[in-house]
Amino acid sequence: MKTPGIKTVYKERAIPGMKKELGIKSPMALPRVSKVVVNVGIGKILKDTKKVEEIVEALETITGQKVVMTKAKKAIAGFKIREGLEVGARVTLHGERMWDFLDRFFNVALPRVRDFQGLSKNVIDQGGNANIGIKEHAVFPEIVPEKVQHLFSFQVNIVTTAKNKQEGEALFRLIGLPLQGEEPKQ
Repeated sequence: MKTPGIKTVYKERAIPGMKKELGIKSPMALPRVSKVVVNVGIGKILKDTKKVEEIVEALETITGQKVVMTKAKKAIAGFKIREGLEVGARVTLHGERMWDFLDRFFNVALPRVRDFQGLSKNVIDQGGNANIGIKEHAVFPEIVPEKVQHLFSFQVNIVTTAKNKQEGEALFRLIGLPLQGEEPKQ
């Protein structure tokens, strides 16, 4: 039996669950996921264009969207970084692509992480957003392990409209983010 998508879970389970748990009557006042930002720092390997191209290509494959290169805002001599130098790659997901990515991330990629016991509740910040670091990009099913030359890590920021950590925790628990000590919702 196919599990329902995260968007369906949000509409059918999370909205009624949050209304009851948070005591908010209006569905428009409930916290929701507004965007997902996938971010990679490439400062260490700037000189190796082959590695940078591989990272950009893998990120585009994982997210299904074009990558935007981020530039350094100020020079840092200790890290040999000049202002305007490309030091990262970022993808911002909205709408259907965001829901599809979250579906694959929660249900496929995170369970494939070695020795995965669930995410700590510390991934949710005081603003109700989740910031999750992934050590190996190869946990995504779109990445063919035989073709991977260099493993890289990246960060996934799930931005919500939650006002505090309690609202964010309720949202993530109800949509199925695997948190430690929580039983997955079926």
